[in-house]
Amino acid sequence: MASIKFDHVWKRFGEVSVLKDLDIDINDQEFLVLVGPSGCGKTTALRIAMGLETASAGKVTVDGREVRGCGHDRGMVFQFAELLPWLSALQNVMFGLEMKGMRGVELRDTATRYLELVGLSDSLSRRPHQLSGGMKQRVGIARALAIDPKVLLMDEPFGALDAQTRETMQAELLELHARTRKTILFVTHDLDEAVLIADRIVVMKNGMVQEIMTVPLKRPRPDLGVVRGTSEFADTRYRVWQALHAPIGTLH
Repeated sequence: MASIKFDHVWKRFGEVSVLKDLDIDINDQEFLVLVGPSGCGKTTALRIAMGLETASAGKVTVDGREVRGCGHDRGMVFQFAELLPWLSALQNVMFGLEMKGMRGVELRDTATRYLELVGLSDSLSRRPHQLSGGMKQRVGIARALAIDPKVLLMDEPFGALDAQTRETMQAELLELHARTRKTILFVTHDLDEAVLIADRIVVMKNGMVQEIMTVPLKRPRPDLGVVRGTSEFADTRYRVWQALHAPIGTLH
């Protein structure tokens, strides 16, 4: 696995600074969540970490190596799975592996194994239009995991799902994290989701870090319904809410 470091990262689009001196260390195997209002720079930070955008100043490193473009050490899951509609679930996962250079029996076996990991062993031959929203996101997660990245970057992957499917996917993601121990950087607007899944939460406002807080909930978290009923969940959620509503630049 690997750590991720945002080292005084700035990002400007013309005269507008979307990120302002972003300085965050994400530990090996940590599940860190970025939360904040729309336009605060969460997705931009994720895209820089993936290599889809370049920083205007500062740098991002993964396992000590500076990010310079996309690489197989990082996998990304988007809000919408962006599957190739003419390919089956299996072929969509195989496509990413083929781009990495995998061929032959290993190619099919690896893709199959990761689809089984996300609970889609019965849907290998289905095309995207035959899959529900949650199933499409499972394919997207399998595709990202199959290349065996050191870190997994997730941009509101459950934001478009209905509430029940979202809760199921949150629990499944926690189980996947427990199994794979991937370092995960996750973006969300949902305060409940942030508290349920994170080891630490970074609250962002106006392109800056407003506050970083540790989630006191123990792992594993197998029953998220039970977790929601704890005082630790309620207290942490309220702290995140307070940070979001505090004056910009107030650090604790």
